[in-house]
Amino acid sequence: MKLRSFIFRINSWFVFVLLTLVTVVIVVASFFLVDYLRKEEIKRIDLFVKAIKFQQDVVAPDPEVQDLVLEIYRSNNSIPVVITDNHGQPLDSRNLPEDIASDSKKLAAYAASIGKNYPPVEIKFPDGNNQYVYYDNSRLLNNLRYSPYLLGLFIFAYLMFSFWFMRTVKKTDEGFVWAGLAKETAHQIGTPLSSMIGWIEIMKMENPGMMAAREIEKDVSRLKTISERFSKIGSVPELNDYNIRETIQQNFDYLKSRISTKVNFSLAMPEQEILVPHNRILFSWVIENMVKNAVDAMKGVGKMDIILSEKGQNIYIDFRDTGCGMTSQQMHNVFKPGYSTKKRGWGLGLSLAKRVIKEYHNGDLRILQSEPGKGTTFRIILKVPKYHDAKN
Repeated sequence: MKLRSFIFRINSWFVFVLLTLVTVVIVVASFFLVDYLRKEEIKRIDLFVKAIKFQQDVVAPDPEVQDLVLEIYRSNNSIPVVITDNHGQPLDSRNLPEDIASDSKKLAAYAASIGKNYPPVEIKFPDGNNQYVYYDNSRLLNNLRYSPYLLGLFIFAYLMFSFWFMRTVKKTDEGFVWAGLAKETAHQIGTPLSSMIGWIEIMKMENPGMMAAREIEKDVSRLKTISERFSKIGSVPELNDYNIRETIQQNFDYLKSRISTKVNFSLAMPEQEILVPHNRILFSWVIENMVKNAVDAMKGVGKMDIILSEKGQNIYIDFRDTGCGMTSQQMHNVFKPGYSTKKRGWGLGLSLAKRVIKEYHNGDLRILQSEPGKGTTFRIILKVPKYHDAKN
């Protein structure tokens, strides 16, 4: 189980890293594409400038050459261009909005602004009346400048969604597996349990005062409760307003008589009644799991405390033991299905306990504190119902 979980994590991270590298490559390639298009536009401007200079220098060019020059001049239908004289006065412009092209002041201001992005190209003439060609990126290139960022953001969002989706599917599949396993266990327990109940009745009829029959009946009743717990996993349990003190007290009394006498088992609760919507069968299972987990951590010797408290909008149930404690890595993995520090453990107890509290009771189960060699404190957090506040 641990090896399979480790391999799954390695594969998941491998896919995630691979997709991240693909994203980086695509974004970098987009930057190179934009840079390539920018250089191509600069080449077109150089050709445009040469065409203007040729047209000015040659007095009587060949008609075919003249047509070619004009074609080059007209081919620029996307790059904004402003041609000015030595004094910055506009002489001509191309590919500009009408409101700018028709206003010489706006045109001069626009030329000065785009000159900050690209230095103007100087056209020298023998008479000294040089001209300057100001140009800027085409609208397409300006839009493409932001495309790598948008593309990177989109792909990153897609990767995050895919990662979340894979984790959700994994958790859903695990939920179905554990629910199916639990229901099948309840079904398998039910058959011998019914037979045991029948034999107990026979024993009581033959010997009504037999103490062993009464004790066995208690344990069989407990087995029925356990079977009901398993059968409720995966279905929506009914939550009733029970006094949480009574639920904890009942489980404390039952477990105290069945755990090692070398464990100093204590219970601390407020005197007032605390009504909390909960399913007693499932909640009893959580308490039993927490206590047995603590007893195992102490190896049957130590101190175990259950502390019920109420503060503000929350109800806290702490399970404090003096066991072996946990490392930070163990605390990180302790609620994961299949993780166990015990040789014979299935790694389901704490995982299912957290699911019962979080998904069925809208609460939380967490590690409050833990230190290797000194013990661990688990905490259940439940919300106080609003009507309970009004009542108090």
